[in-house]
Amino acid sequence: MFACAAVALVAVLWWATAGALDRQTDAAIRADAIALSERWREAGNTGLVEAIEERLAVDVENEAIYLMMEAGTGRRIAGNLDSWPKGQPETGPWFRTRVLHDGLAVDARLHRLELPGLRLLVGRDETERTELRRLLTEGVVWASGAVVLFALAGAWLIRHALQARMRPAFTTTAAIAGGDLSSRVALSGSGDEFDRLAQTLNIMLDRIGTLMEGVRGVSDAIAHDLRTPIARARAKLEDALATSEDEESLRATVEQGIADLDGISRIFQALLRIAEAEAGARRAAFAPLDLVHVLADAAEIYEATAEARGQRLETDLPDSLPMVGDRDLLLQAVANLLDNAIKFTPSGGAVLLSAAATSVGIEVTVADDGPGLSLEDRAHAGERFFRADKARATPGSGLGLSLVRAVAHLHGGEVSLVDAVPQRVPPGLRVVIRLPQG
Repeated sequence: MFACAAVALVAVLWWATAGALDRQTDAAIRADAIALSERWREAGNTGLVEAIEERLAVDVENEAIYLMMEAGTGRRIAGNLDSWPKGQPETGPWFRTRVLHDGLAVDARLHRLELPGLRLLVGRDETERTELRRLLTEGVVWASGAVVLFALAGAWLIRHALQARMRPAFTTTAAIAGGDLSSRVALSGSGDEFDRLAQTLNIMLDRIGTLMEGVRGVSDAIAHDLRTPIARARAKLEDALATSEDEESLRATVEQGIADLDGISRIFQALLRIAEAEAGARRAAFAPLDLVHVLADAAEIYEATAEARGQRLETDLPDSLPMVGDRDLLLQAVANLLDNAIKFTPSGGAVLLSAAATSVGIEVTVADDGPGLSLEDRAHAGERFFRADKARATPGSGLGLSLVRAVAHLHGGEVSLVDAVPQRVPPGLRVVIRLPQG
């Protein structure tokens, strides 16, 4: 691109110099020919001869060329050429040729005029202009060659510099392709575009590493947490097949095995919902909704469960909380929180579901009178299959809070866990979901 631009510039300069000289020469010859034609119309042949002799007399640079001849006989009448140039086309008024001018063969630019009974040549000696044009052309050629060399050298330097700056990225990607996921792109410290690209790549690699660790953790957790119920269901079925004395006991064992397998299926469904939420696959289902209706439906579903356990499910909801989101996922998240709260609240306790609009969005809170969570357990709450020591004896898979966090992040929100009443023993647990309202 640099070479093309420079060559174009040189070509324009050549056209503006050598081309301008040609145009000036043609303009001078044309003006001279028109003036001689007017003189002939005014004074005839005698006036034309006098005009030619006057022009030759004042031609200090000896560039003007004239020839006036009789059309029929070819007799020379006036001018500084001895004869009409030979071998020239008879068509067209303009031509270039070599003529004998003052005893020297020179290049000339000539214009032919046909007058009644006369033939007239008007021209200019182009020896100096030809030499200047040659010098200009040589300069253009040499300049263009230098431009091409500089362009090639510049291209090589730029390519070398780019390769040097991109080499850390190439090295890192090659190492990652070879299986070394710990490799990161080195920064030069200049803070330029390449450093910003390297930082972005490193952030991406860190994110990939976190996801890979999560996948390995999920795989290990699935293998650990599902192996026991699957083995238990298989052992029960084998024992029933070997020891059942009647059809009724065999049927009961099979039904228990089906219930265990349904529990395993629910775990897989929860994992799929978490994966969909984390991947953003459910954003297509986003639609305007009133969150108060979703919360009221969740409270209605679990109110009977709370009453059956001797608990109170209380609500504190505003008239309306409009937002945009996935109604089913939001309902599932709130249902998980209510299920956990009811599960860990003792008989006679209370569970509070509340919501309010804040300056930054919407806050949904579920508070209970249960044992709460230690600071160490809160740091791991939300990880797949994580269960605190106090929850080992209660049924569950450790996926409830994981789904809640995934749903909150899908909606651009966050989840926090704090003590419900810090001064009380046990303090209980308050889970707050903060969601944007827009």
